[in-house]
Order: sequence, then structure tokens, then C-alpha cells
Amino acid sequence: MFKINDKDVPLSYYTGILGMPGMTAYVGFYEICSPKKGETVFVSAASGAVGQLVGQFAKMLGCYVVGSAGSKEKVDLLKSKFGFDEAFNYKEEHDLDAALKRYFPDGIDIYFENVGGKMLDAVLLNMKLHGRIAACGMISQYNLEQTEGVHNLFYIISKRIRMEGFIILDHFHLYSKYLEMIIPKIKAGDVVYVEDVVEGLENAPTALVGLFSGRNIGKQVVMVSWE
Repeated sequence: MFKINDKDVPLSYYTGILGMPGMTAYVGFYEICSPKKGETVFVSAASGAVGQLVGQFAKMLGCYVVGSAGSKEKVDLLKSKFGFDEAFNYKEEHDLDAALKRYFPDGIDIYFENVGGKMLDAVLLNMKLHGRIAACGMISQYNLEQTEGVHNLFYIISKRIRMEGFIILDHFHLYSKYLEMIIPKIKAGDVVYVEDVVEGLENAPTALVGLFSGRNIGKQVVMVSWE
């Protein structure tokens, strides 16, 4: 529990960009991936609560950024609203390795991992030497009776890739530093945040299920009351 000091932003932002998703994007990108200007960045599940911010942080640093999402609407959003250089619908790609080579002919420096499974396998084939992977989530695996194996882990050795999983609870000492950075950017319009708002607590179960089918666009919020 923490005190809300800035009330001139939507209160729902404290469950998103000013809460755990925002901190996850900040820590995963800046602290785990140690990015540099000009590097190539790939973000999976890029239109979600975390991915949309990772892409914007990378662009602010001067990186080339590509995101994947599960619909044309989300792909368009990544490019038109969040400023991604390129984006693709993974559901329309029969060969993820070929898709990544199309957007990253020279390889990927940084991968922000939200999906796992076949996407992670394809990414490992396309990472550069000394690439970095921040393992934030693996949503493709959560509802499987038997999770998929990853077949290309040897590339972590041969390409000297650093892959690190992280839990944001270990990094909340950085929260005040993050707020100092992000709040002025929100107020200046330098960072945008999209929420998918569902009204009524009775609709919360449907909204939750929608997260795992990719129905939501942006941060899923259940608005219990407007007062």
C-alpha cells in the first residue's frame, strides 16, 4: 500500500503505468537489459500493459523497436500510437524465424519476453552475440496442460546471451526513481498509455479470461465505480 500524491492523472494509472506494469517495463528494460542507443529491440505481446511501455522506453532511448501482437488492430496501434518502428501479427506468420529475420536482418540485441514457447525458440535463433533477454512472462504457456519445451537453448551458450527472469517485488526500491522519470513524461504527452476498461465487478471474470485469449487491448481495467 502506498500514498497517491499525484492526483492530476487518472487514478486507474496506479494499477498500470504508475503501478506494477509500469515498474515491470522500467526494471525489465533499463535494469535487466542494460540498453544502449541504436540497439535493436523486440517486444512480444507488445500491446499489453507492459509491452506498450517497453516499446516507448526503447524509442525514447533511440533504439529500433519491433513488436508482435495478435490482431491487425493491435499491430496498427503499436505503430500509430506507441511509435514502434514495425509490428506484425504473429497469428499470420507460419514461420516465426522467417518473420524475425525479415524485421531484424542483422539480429536482435534485446528481447523483452512476454510469451514463451515457439516465439522464444524463434527469438533465440535471431539473437546477436551478447544479446539480452528479460523474461517477464510466458503467457502462451499458462493454460496448457503440458507446457511446450524450448529447443534452441544452446544458442544461449554459443551466442553468449544473458537471459534473466525477474519479479518486480524485488525491485520496488526503485519505485520513487521511476515516478520521478515517468510522471513528467505522462504530463508532457511524451508517453501514452492505453487502457481497456470494463465497467462493473460482475464483468471481472470475463475480463480476466479475455487476458488469456488476447481479447484486451492495452491494460485491462475493471471499473467498479466512477465515484
